[in-house]
Amino acid sequence: MASVGGVPCWVSLMTPDQRAAEEFYGPVLGWSFEAASDGPDSRVATVGGQPVAGLNPLAEGAGPEAERWTVYFHVEDADVVAERIAERGATVAVGPLRTGGGRSVIAADQSGAPFGLWQGDGPASWGVGSGPAPAWLQLHTPDAFAAAVFYGEIFDWMDDPSHGVTYEEQYDEIVVRVDGHAVAGLRGGAPESPPDPRIRARWEPYFRVPDLDAAVDAAEREGGEVATPPRPSPLGRTATLRDPKGASFCLLST
Repeated sequence: MASVGGVPCWVSLMTPDQRAAEEFYGPVLGWSFEAASDGPDSRVATVGGQPVAGLNPLAEGAGPEAERWTVYFHVEDADVVAERIAERGATVAVGPLRTGGGRSVIAADQSGAPFGLWQGDGPASWGVGSGPAPAWLQLHTPDAFAAAVFYGEIFDWMDDPSHGVTYEEQYDEIVVRVDGHAVAGLRGGAPESPPDPRIRARWEPYFRVPDLDAAVDAAEREGGEVATPPRPSPLGRTATLRDPKGASFCLLST
């Protein structure tokens, strides 16, 4: 995990049925699963023994749209960043609270997209675009420019030239770079376009697969839904899927 703040450091599926999630994602992405160190109810997806993502239980009674993928950002001080989130009219839903060997926060940005904060150590091998970790992270938001300002301010993305995290306009979206390497995009139409209220704000992880069509077929067999069929994109050939509980994620051909 990177030591600087504001770097994506983990993704986790919040789900009411972890067993069903494992039965879906295992065949589709070739994942194995094991107990996590941050609590008896948490699970970790692995590939070749390397951690990929977490599976965490939703509270009983959560609504049908509550299942989702959550992106976590590493922070030096969870209290400070949580205060910045609240000061900008966004939501701190849970925390900061101690979880395993660190402290975590669950929040939502000004458009309602959930995301997390993590203060502490994490898997040293995990990094967007490397190994089995997600190849890309995408924020869908009604207003990409407002989102860039929000995340940039709470994480100090531009204030410290030695920070290593910057963002810029590219491919009609705001691109986040860590030490020059593109890891995430903030998309809501062209950056100078007016906000689009039809977009449901959310973060989506992109997972690499060796055979995109085979993975899409497997997802449908296991009860998933194809939201966007395979098509070319600036990242490569991609598809957007929903798992059987409705959580949205993307696949990217290797």
